[in-house]
Amino acid sequence: MIKALIAVNAGSSTLKFRAYAMDGGALLMRGLIDHFGQKHTSLSLHDTLHQQLEERELGDDSREAAVAAMINTLADHGIAVAAVVHRVVHGGSRFHAVTRLDEDSCQALEAFIPLAPLHQPVSLQVIDAFRTLDPALPQLACFDTAFHASQPEVATRFGIARHWHDEGVRRYGFHGLSYASITRKLASLGLADARVVVCHLGSGSSACAIQQGRSVASSMGFSAVDGLMMGTRPGYLDPEVVLYWMEHEGMGVGEVRRELYKNSGLLGVSGGVSADMRELLASSLPAAREAVELFCYRIVREITSLAGAMKGLDAIIFTAGIGEHSAEVRGRVLGQLGWLGFEADHAANLAHARQLTSAGSPHHAYVLATDEEGEMASQAFALLG
Repeated sequence: MIKALIAVNAGSSTLKFRAYAMDGGALLMRGLIDHFGQKHTSLSLHDTLHQQLEERELGDDSREAAVAAMINTLADHGIAVAAVVHRVVHGGSRFHAVTRLDEDSCQALEAFIPLAPLHQPVSLQVIDAFRTLDPALPQLACFDTAFHASQPEVATRFGIARHWHDEGVRRYGFHGLSYASITRKLASLGLADARVVVCHLGSGSSACAIQQGRSVASSMGFSAVDGLMMGTRPGYLDPEVVLYWMEHEGMGVGEVRRELYKNSGLLGVSGGVSADMRELLASSLPAAREAVELFCYRIVREITSLAGAMKGLDAIIFTAGIGEHSAEVRGRVLGQLGWLGFEADHAANLAHARQLTSAGSPHHAYVLATDEEGEMASQAFALLG
């Protein structure tokens, strides 16, 4: 049996995991639990070349059973779980680096549930499931908020009474593991000290201003609803809209939260056509086209805003599902940024080349693959020694 560190990335409906050798850190396998905690939960396992090794439905749909199935399936393929590192969305103002999980740290993470009500409970349930199965198993956590701890104080504040900020109502920023992963690659492009905006575009989307490898400002704030429009989340929204829903439409907190997290974004603007960018781009319906246009418009506005936070902009990086794979979205965004010195190379963009701008462009845009699980493993091995 090969002893391995398992990097676990739990979402509301999926759980991605990868196994890394404790001796040397090599990637051994990757897997996915789909419909996680729902009906018809399934597990698939692939090797490092993406060849499928196993796929099956699980008889028990509970999250605890899914975690047990993951451990047993890895064991069937010669991998023994020696440690686990979890992606946890919210570390609040306390956790700024990878952390060993114990009773005290888990209680602290529970206190952050109101700050990430849809994401934090799932992570804690998975952590608890591993603890139930093997109380002695070392568990660690990496935080999506941690990368943004370097932001200046002014970038973390809302224009509200000071006591709210002191009580934790502030800008945090998210997708930090993705941004940390991209930051590791900037030196290879000669951008280690540059002013860069990274656009993490997927079902959840955000943008981050990175200068000299550190987060300066982020589109996301107190929650993962803020900033760019997303698959089912609106992004920036005048708070008076929420008050209008509650006061004039009689909506309760649960209904408002569902509207913000499940019924808005690409899905809502397209009139229910889809939250999937691929389906919207293939649609001829006006509402679908408008959703795509708004998605790109908001990205352009956010890039220019983040450039202001750095007093300039040297490069743009596109990453995550849409950023890495949608030439249409990248092309639309770059087409609106020519005035900033980004001269798009349309052939390179269509070919999904690493560099998307012409050789003579004053500034350049690139595509880089993000690797959240790999970043988690790197941070975990650094702590474990």
